[in-house]
Amino acid sequence: MPSSITNQMQGDVLVLGFTDTKILDSQKIETVGKELQDAVGEAIHKRLLVNFRGVSFMSSAMITKLVMLNKRCKTQGVTLKFCEVSPNVMEVFKITKLNKLFDIQDGEEKAIASFDKKGWFS
Repeated sequence: MPSSITNQMQGDVLVLGFTDTKILDSQKIETVGKELQDAVGEAIHKRLLVNFRGVSFMSSAMITKLVMLNKRCKTQGVTLKFCEVSPNVMEVFKITKLNKLFDIQDGEEKAIASFDKKGWFS
């Protein structure tokens, strides 16, 4: 079965993307969820960016997979960011308040650059 996500290194950031515009059926969600979890171990520099370019819809079950991904990243010491989230998907994040949990950036370049930004006092 072909991969449901793409991955490539951009500098020291592992960038993941989706091959489907709609992530709705349960089998696809399980596959995507597993591939996302597996990618955490591949993030050798501990920087993971999930690019939602082209994804217009995803089911609530997929949202659960993203929350699980966030937890796994935290336990593995991987910094997770999202970018290019469509208005439809962002609306779901806002309704569920997950826009507060996830670090969501506009574009891929800006998201990659944001990994190197420090807080006010560092």
